[in-house]
Amino acid sequence: MGEAIGGMLASAVGVAISPLPLITMILMLSTPQGRRNGFAFTAGWVVGLAAVVTVVVLAGSGGSGDKGQTPTWAGWLKLGLGVLFLLMALKQWKDRPRGGREAEQPGWMRSVDRFTPGKAAGLAVVLVVANPKNLVLAVGGAVSIATADASTAGKTVAAALMVLIGSLCTLLPLGVYLSGGDRSAQVLAGWKEWMARHNAAIMATVLAVLGAKYVGDALTVVA
Repeated sequence: MGEAIGGMLASAVGVAISPLPLITMILMLSTPQGRRNGFAFTAGWVVGLAAVVTVVVLAGSGGSGDKGQTPTWAGWLKLGLGVLFLLMALKQWKDRPRGGREAEQPGWMRSVDRFTPGKAAGLAVVLVVANPKNLVLAVGGAVSIATADASTAGKTVAAALMVLIGSLCTLLPLGVYLSGGDRSAQVLAGWKEWMARHNAAIMATVLAVLGAKYVGDALTVVA
């Protein structure tokens, strides 16, 4: 189980610090229907991420090689994911805002005050499965769980932990909103500003580290 948890941890953290769900969540919580939409968005994110992780873990576990040995297909897949991580890190760094400016936000963020709970939940699922960065991170972490030398119970625990860690981008803002009282709005606004300003550098570093790790792991299998 330790191998499965260790393999997915960096990918789960990468999902957790993704700026789009966190900023979207904070914007929703500041609207008149913030509580309902916040719960709906969190539920949609958890369900979407859990679905991706579950599908990949089940599919990957079915194609495992000898016990204690990473299958060749997983090595090639990790090599591809590692190269993709490195390219994404390069693009993230190249497109980073200059001069301390915040990254430009998508136009749909201006309409979150008119969202219904159903639309909020649907948007969360879209941000999991249709955002290339989040999807690749989720698939990469799930592959690490699927190919780990762990029992079914161990992989289940690792998958649940990955979903929990990857959902902190929605769970933490919701928790602050529900328990922070009058200061919650100020705290969440500070988080939003900091993430928007520094996320490019953070994500570029995380993606570069993951890329190097995945390429290194893959070469031990396919080389």
